[in-house]
Amino acid sequence: MTKEFSPQRLDVKAFAQAGGRLSGHDSLLKYERLAQEAKGLHPDLMVDWEAVGEVRTVLGGMGQVWLHLKVRASFPMECQRCLTPVDVPLEVDRGFRFVADEATAEALDDESEEDLLAMSREFDLRELIEDELLMALPVVPKHDECPTTVALSSSDEDFEEASAQKPNPFAALAALQKGGKPS
Repeated sequence: MTKEFSPQRLDVKAFAQAGGRLSGHDSLLKYERLAQEAKGLHPDLMVDWEAVGEVRTVLGGMGQVWLHLKVRASFPMECQRCLTPVDVPLEVDRGFRFVADEATAEALDDESEEDLLAMSREFDLRELIEDELLMALPVVPKHDECPTTVALSSSDEDFEEASAQKPNPFAALAALQKGGKPS
């Protein structure tokens, strides 16, 4: 009999011991925190993911519980160059090692190169997927090449008028060089 695993309440240790594999093709709308960041969200946007569990034996014969996660999505944002919509491709491909509890994860975090998470019998895999996608969002989303010409000049009539009325602060130096008196 094959054990069924749920992404919402995943027994991580049992999943790894079984060499479990889960995958999904979810609507982006299922990920509420991620959906709040989107510009132009629609139901056709999908998140494709796959999670694989394994137990890796290390020196000393101890088994470590690992979860490998791959996620792909296209995320609607606003280009910061031309201010038009841009679909940003997001990809996550990471491994996570599970340890006994939060305190152990925190204690080992500084000396460990891998990402550490606390072991759980009711681990929410979709929450991890959402966290990883949120961290993969670009700070400044932009097109490789904007579909519209970007105007790079600006004018402000009030600023230009104020600048015209002010005397040049270096005019006094120019007058001194010419042997005149500063105004």
